[in-house]
This record gives sequence, C-alpha cells and structure tokens, in this order.
Amino acid sequence: MSEFALHHVPARRHAPFLQDAASTMAIVVLGAVGYFLFPEDLAFLTRLIGIAFLVLSLDLVTGYCGIATLGHAAQFGVAAYAVGIACVRGVTDPLALLLVGVFAGTVMGLISGVLIARFRGLPQLVLSIAVGQLVAALANKLQGLTGGSDGLSGISPGKVLGLYNFDMYSRTAYLFSLTVLIIVFVALSRFVRSPFGLMCRAIKDDDLRARMIGVAVYPRLIIMFGVSGAVAGVGGALTAMSTGVVGLDSVSFERSAEVLVMLVLGGAGHLWGALGGAIIFMIFEHIVAAANPFHWMTLVGLLLIGIVVFAPKGLIEPVLTLFARIGGKGRAS
Repeated sequence: MSEFALHHVPARRHAPFLQDAASTMAIVVLGAVGYFLFPEDLAFLTRLIGIAFLVLSLDLVTGYCGIATLGHAAQFGVAAYAVGIACVRGVTDPLALLLVGVFAGTVMGLISGVLIARFRGLPQLVLSIAVGQLVAALANKLQGLTGGSDGLSGISPGKVLGLYNFDMYSRTAYLFSLTVLIIVFVALSRFVRSPFGLMCRAIKDDDLRARMIGVAVYPRLIIMFGVSGAVAGVGGALTAMSTGVVGLDSVSFERSAEVLVMLVLGGAGHLWGALGGAIIFMIFEHIVAAANPFHWMTLVGLLLIGIVVFAPKGLIEPVLTLFARIGGKGRAS
C-alpha cells in the first residue's frame, strides 16, 4: 500500500463519525440560537421541528428513491391522530406516545408504499393524491375518534422522563423535540449512507439497470416508505403533543404540497437540504405573514420562482459546491 493510501485510511474510517458529529453540533447550535434569542417563539419553532420531520421523511422517498408523491401528509396526520387518541384515552407518557406515532406512521407508510411504489410517472402521482384524500375523508368522517372538522382536542401529555412538564411557553416541548431531531437526523445520516440507502439512490438513477443486476426494487421501495412513515410519525407525534390538538389540516393536500415545496426549496436528495428548506420556508412564511397578512403568499411565490430559476437543485447545492471548493483548496495547499 502506498504512503498516500496509508495516510488516508484512518481519515476515511473516521469520516462518518466526523460527519455525524458535525451534524449534531450544527443542529445544537441552531437549536441554542432559537432557544436563547427567540424565547417567545418557541411554540412556532417546535412546530417547525415537527414539520421538518415530515420534510425529511418526504426526502427519503422523493429525493433518495425518485418517487413523486403529493399525499405524504397522510403518514404525518395518521400518527398525530393516533397519538392524540391514545393520549385522550389514558396513555400520557411522552416516550410511549412517541412510539405510538412511530408505529402508526410506519403502518401508514407501508400501506402507502404497497399502493404507490408499484407505479411510475403520472399514475403514481395521482394515486398518492388519492391515498392522501382518502385518509383526509376518513379523518373527517370518523368524528367519534378524530373529532371531525372540529379537530381532536384535550391532548395533555405527562412529564418527560417523569420530570419536565409541557409548559405554556413550550420550553420542554422545544427541547424534547430538538433532542429527538438530533437523534433521528444522525440515524438517518447513517441510514442513507448504508448499502440499502445507496442502492435506493441507484434505483432512483436507473431502476431498470438495478433490476438487471438482480436488485429487488419493489420491496426496497416499500421498506423505504416504512422508514419514511416512521420519521413522519415522529413529527406527527411531537406536533400533537406540543400543540394539544390535531385538525384536518394535518392530513390535507395543502400540507403535502407545502412540504414538497420546502423540499424543492432546500434540495431533494440531501438531508440538510430537507432540513434547511423547512427552516427557511417556515421562517420566511412566519415573518412575511406577520408583516403583510393579505399578500404574503405573493412574496412566498416570488421566493420560490427565484429559487427555481437561479438554484434549480435547491439552496443546498451552492453550499455543497462552496464547501467542495474550500476543501479542494485546503488539500491543494
């Protein structure tokens, strides 16, 4: 082995650990900024984290598998309703409710995957919309469970670890959600770099070639839908616990379309793109809607047009290019 190779083997071996550590530190820094600089907006930031989980879950099937879907909010909403129903009926431990959300989201994800992943192109997109609309119709119809158009209220989770109450300022909810985000983000970073995640990227690039080399495409897509549902379920569970109410908006077509816009804004196929897109879109929407309640959608539309024209691969792509150039200069020197 050459001297160059011997020098770089340890670096390659520790690269995943360094990436995970950098991701953890970045999220901690962003979370600390939100907690200390915007203490009066913690409820909004907690809701942002919940939606960020939904965008991350959408990135798994759209960015990494190339599956077009406009009904992804179904997984988020089903988990939120499941957590709300469980909490109202006596399950109040936040960790137990989180597991309920993960389970409900996973089941809904697998059901969606079985139906949607079998098709390609326009039929796939239409079927995803149909699944989302069916879930929304059931949520509206089953008033005894979901509260119908009035929503499911009275969700009061217990103390986190038996110590910390969900206070009215959302401090506990924010810190709890931020901790879960760090854990899930690091786990997803490892997952998308695994052989399974890399094979899903290959399926996205050329599913026919993947089949030709013996890859079972359909089962892998179903599994990815299940993982995606679990991530969306985490977001739904956290949102239900932090807001105390679940409404039809959690399973609406508008929610599915909105998170797809966030993913396009940040950049599909990159976890940081999904997370960054959610942060930028929701903060921009929050500020603009407060400044101009009547025409804020126009400004959001102009932002999206500018992103699509000048950064068609999302805002993450210029950032990655910049880091690559900095890294190249560092190695050259």
